[in-house]
Amino acid sequence: MNAMKSLLAASGLCAAIGFAVTSAEASTKYPLTVDNCGAQVTFEKAPERAIGLGQNSAEILLLLGLEDKMVGTAFWPTKVLPQLEAANAKVKLLTVEFPTFESLLAQNPDFVAASLPTLIGPTSKVAKREDFDKVGVASYISPSTCLSTEKVKNEYGSRDQMWTMDLLYKEIEELAEIFDVSDRGEAVIADFKKREAALRSSVSKDGKQLSYVFWFSSPSPSADAYLGGKNGASGFIADVLGGKNAIDAEAEWPTLGWESIIASNPDVIVVASLDRNRWELDKPEAKINFLTTDPAVSQLDAVKNEAIFVMDGAAMNPTVRTIYGAEQVAEQMKALGLLK
Repeated sequence: MNAMKSLLAASGLCAAIGFAVTSAEASTKYPLTVDNCGAQVTFEKAPERAIGLGQNSAEILLLLGLEDKMVGTAFWPTKVLPQLEAANAKVKLLTVEFPTFESLLAQNPDFVAASLPTLIGPTSKVAKREDFDKVGVASYISPSTCLSTEKVKNEYGSRDQMWTMDLLYKEIEELAEIFDVSDRGEAVIADFKKREAALRSSVSKDGKQLSYVFWFSSPSPSADAYLGGKNGASGFIADVLGGKNAIDAEAEWPTLGWESIIASNPDVIVVASLDRNRWELDKPEAKINFLTTDPAVSQLDAVKNEAIFVMDGAAMNPTVRTIYGAEQVAEQMKALGLLK
C-alpha cells in the first residue's frame, strides 16, 4: 500500500496543472445545456453548492480545483488520491457508503454529480434523477456508467464495446464547462493522455499476450466473486498492458463461481484493495490468502507463478483511477519480469 501511495503521489496531477484561474481560461456561455445519459440538463450559471456523489465524481471536481464549490461528498470505496488530500479535507464527508436522499438535500445543493447508476438512476439506492428534478437540483451521471440493463438484469448493466478514456475525457470536459473552468479540464486530460501513451509504449510488442482476471471482492470464499467484465475498465487496463481480460462477459460486473474462474486459467490475477471493509475479502491480503491456500484455486498458473498483483479497487471502475491502476499493476509486473 505504501508503494501505491508513492506511485500515485509521484505520477499524480500536481498543483501546477492549472488549479489557479488564469485570464486565458475560456468562458462558458450560459445558459448551458448538456445532454447527459439521455437527459437534457440546463445550467443558468456555474454551480455554487455541488455534491460529489461517488468517488470518481468527487475526485474529478477536486482535480478541477473546485473544492470551494463543494458542500459534500459520499460513497468512497477507497481513500482519496494522496495529492488531493488537502483539498478534500475542506469538503464535508457525508458517508463512505450510500447516503440517504435526505442527507444530500440537507446540504442545500444546487448540483449533484454521480459516478454510478446505483447513486442516481432507475434502480438507485439513493434517489432517482427525477427526485432531484422535483426539488430543483441539477444532476449529472458519469457517461462511462450509462449502460443498458437489457442484456444483464442488474443495476450495473453491460457494455458491448470496450471502455476507453475518451468517455472519461468527455466527463471531465463537460464538468469543467459546467463550472466554467474549461482550461483546467484540458490540463487534466493532457496529463492522462501522456500517461496512457507512456504505458502503451512500455509494453513489449513481441511478448506473449497475457490473460488477466480482475477480482474486486466477494462476500465470502464460498460465494461467487465480483469480477471486472471484459469491456469495462479492467478490460481496458489489460489492453493497455498488452493483454486481454480472461473473463469473456459483457456484464460490467459479472459474478462467477471459482470453477468458472479456474477454467479461465489466467496468467495474471489482479486483486482489489478496498478501504470500505464491507466484507473480509475487501482486503487484498485476505484475497491472496484464499488464492494461495484453497486446494483447487492454488493450482492456477497465475498463483503458482506468483503473478498476483494488488490494485486500487476504485481503478476497476471506469474512473480517473483507472490509469493509476494500470500504472500500479505495470510497476509490479515489471518487478516480476512480466513486462519490460
